[in-house]
Amino acid sequence: MTRIVTVTLNPAVDLACSAEQVRPTHKVRTFDEHIDPGGGGINVARVLHALGADVLALIVAGGVSGALIEDLLTEAGVPHQTVHCHGRSRISFTVFDRTTKQEYRFVPQGPVAEPHDWTEILALLEQVECDWIVASGSLEPGMPPDLYAMIARLTRRRGIRIAVDTSGAPLRAALEAGVDLVKPSLGELEIYARRALPDAMDQETEAMALVQSGRAAMVAVTLGEQGAILASAEGVIRMPAIPVPFRGAVGAGDAFVAGMTWALSRGLSKKEALGWAIATGSATVSRVGTARVRLEDVMEFHAKLPA
Repeated sequence: MTRIVTVTLNPAVDLACSAEQVRPTHKVRTFDEHIDPGGGGINVARVLHALGADVLALIVAGGVSGALIEDLLTEAGVPHQTVHCHGRSRISFTVFDRTTKQEYRFVPQGPVAEPHDWTEILALLEQVECDWIVASGSLEPGMPPDLYAMIARLTRRRGIRIAVDTSGAPLRAALEAGVDLVKPSLGELEIYARRALPDAMDQETEAMALVQSGRAAMVAVTLGEQGAILASAEGVIRMPAIPVPFRGAVGAGDAFVAGMTWALSRGLSKKEALGWAIATGSATVSRVGTARVRLEDVMEFHAKLPA
């Protein structure tokens, strides 16, 4: 079985709950509380584990919150290896307002990194055996903005395929280094392009420009309720979203990446991979909490894809 390794450089304890209404200065009573290990690569690893993939999560974590992240991963049965940092890993908080149907996310920056935090991750990546590496999420403050670019060059030198899901300067640097798969949201792609991409032609043109420049072999752009596109040397594939009841979007993009890399690692076509990515993301949106995916839900939503 193909092995996939995920990298999370700024993990979090993710707390999620619902409230009847979020109002300033009032004591807001919450319901349906959930706690999950979070951060881009961790979310990807958890979903891959749910899909039955052979996965290993490499994380940088510290303090009592970092220990809790490790405990939650162990409880979920997700294999992981930790580089222990001196700071405390962050705690994120999400509240779903039942009255307005709006989701509020509170996301700290994370602890200030020290060189040990990323040099040890790079050392592990020099040794780990796998077919895919998924580097996903934000960087701890103080980490080099080109750290994902370092990871991309390292993995490509070793003949390993690399998928990156991040934003801002780390995304720009990673694309300059070249990746096999990049997954920006539409907003992240617009920031990268430094222009609005209001219609399908603009979106597809910008995604194909990344492919033609050699910065990414595949560009998957998530479009929310409009579905997603996948650009490659073979052209652009566009698929609509699957209608689902909205219960939370935290980790949906990570689930999308997990579904795509899982499908690609099994040798499926790009069109099939996009379909599984959309189905996996949809399964996440339909459940409360961070990236709480069940294989049976993914199969059910996949069956609803248009022919």
